[in-house]
Amino acid sequence: MILALSEVLGEALPTYDVCVVGSGPAGTTVAAELAAAGRSVCVLESGTRRTTPYADRLRAVESEGLAIKEYSRERVLGGASTTWAGLSAPLDEIDCEPRPSRPEWGWPIPRAELSADYRRAAERYRFAPLELFEPGGFDALRERGDLRPAWRELEEKVFLAAAEPQDFGREWRAVFEGEGADLILDATVVRLERTPGGGRVTAALAATSDGRRRPVAARRFVLATGGIENARLLLLSDGLGNEHDQVGRCLMNHPKNYHGLIRLARPVRELPYFFGCLQAGYAGYAGLRLSERVQRERDCLNAYVRFEPLFPWSDSLGVEAFVLLVKRSRRLLTFWKRRHADEVVTLRDYAETGDDSELANERKSFLGWLRVIGLVFADAVPVARYVLSRLRNGASPVVSTIRVRNFMEMEPCPQNRVVLSDAADAHGSALPLVRHAPTALDRRSLVALHEVLGAELERTGVGLLESDLADADPWPIDYDASHHMGTTRMGTDPARSVVDTDCRLHAVDNVYLAGASVFPTSGCANPTFTIVALAIRLARHLARSEEGVA
Repeated sequence: MILALSEVLGEALPTYDVCVVGSGPAGTTVAAELAAAGRSVCVLESGTRRTTPYADRLRAVESEGLAIKEYSRERVLGGASTTWAGLSAPLDEIDCEPRPSRPEWGWPIPRAELSADYRRAAERYRFAPLELFEPGGFDALRERGDLRPAWRELEEKVFLAAAEPQDFGREWRAVFEGEGADLILDATVVRLERTPGGGRVTAALAATSDGRRRPVAARRFVLATGGIENARLLLLSDGLGNEHDQVGRCLMNHPKNYHGLIRLARPVRELPYFFGCLQAGYAGYAGLRLSERVQRERDCLNAYVRFEPLFPWSDSLGVEAFVLLVKRSRRLLTFWKRRHADEVVTLRDYAETGDDSELANERKSFLGWLRVIGLVFADAVPVARYVLSRLRNGASPVVSTIRVRNFMEMEPCPQNRVVLSDAADAHGSALPLVRHAPTALDRRSLVALHEVLGAELERTGVGLLESDLADADPWPIDYDASHHMGTTRMGTDPARSVVDTDCRLHAVDNVYLAGASVFPTSGCANPTFTIVALAIRLARHLARSEEGVA
């Protein structure tokens, strides 16, 4: 059943087996898995089926250090999956291991244990099969490129997205149209309520957009509201789970930005594996990271870089606007994809990946869309060259210069954290204040990657890297990747973590956390594949636990 909270303010609701807060990839996956297992589940979503000015105001956040983008915090059915480009990858082996110099790092569950749930996530939720990320998968496209460098100290990492990115709210709405699963919209959870004396949580107190409130009761609760909001909601609930001052700490992100140019020794025309392409229903590319051997030897983190070819139309707002219009014209985009379904279609502009573009994500009125169209006409020449390259095989110019796009791993640093601000939202709840910036280790790791990359490019004869990253001041890799992780990290020691290996609060036996907030470390992978794999694992635990509940 799908309804608004205002419709049930005076109505009786059952005590659900599980109440899930948030309808993004984590929350929807938990709900879908539990409903399939026959458990009664309720999902409370702050937004509605479409974005609204009221819900947009609830995205507000204060930042110190790296600025948090409000459009990374959507309040709408489907959450962040309504704006993402679908790009993701599994964690690497080294991401889950304790480092020799930092034995407290690492995941309390082995990487091998995640593999089965990665496979389930691929089968049920349209992620790319694990085999495409492994040797003999997507890397077969390497042979189609004009360059085939043999690296010694670098490793390639594949990132893939479904050609049509998953929108969890739209694709899984049928779960709530059957029996046993309810979706309640316009239901902003302002706090979790406990039994007298601070025991178990009994209800999630939810508010409508006009301020009316009612509790929703359940035997177990899952917070799935994102890396910032999960921590905020625990802090707003009288510091639930914060007995050791760990809630909100160790916030991680994947700071990103351009820095560095590669001057190729020989120009290239096609390099689909590194530049990015669309094939057989998936879009993707290979990035470069330090080999795991080098990471251990140099005590570095798992940063990576992506190669972005510079075309005559690169950085054209008109081309970006044109790509946006094509993407929003579902009929035209579907026709184009079907026409090229059996081909390897090389990406011709970074805008095609949909990577956190301000133009793509800003709210647009009718006048806003007229502005987008105006940008196309204002940049008519580069747009025409771009379109020509798409319509005619071989029309793409050769590439002699590659721009380096950088993606950092951040260490789980306790000083990078979410706390409560003095400012409040429409419900009188304190806004989140996010304090985070790259540490010396974070920066040193990316500098090391640039050093090794430059040496490898020269050794293989590919070209020369121009980069002054080691001396850059201020630090230029400073753009929010919308990957907010680690604020309720998983661990076995309650003094150093917030949830246990089942993602349950250490001190409260009926509250669980889902999403990237439980990540002990972040690696460099876009986190949604892992988020959904962990959500499947959590739902399986909850379904088994409910078997013993009367």
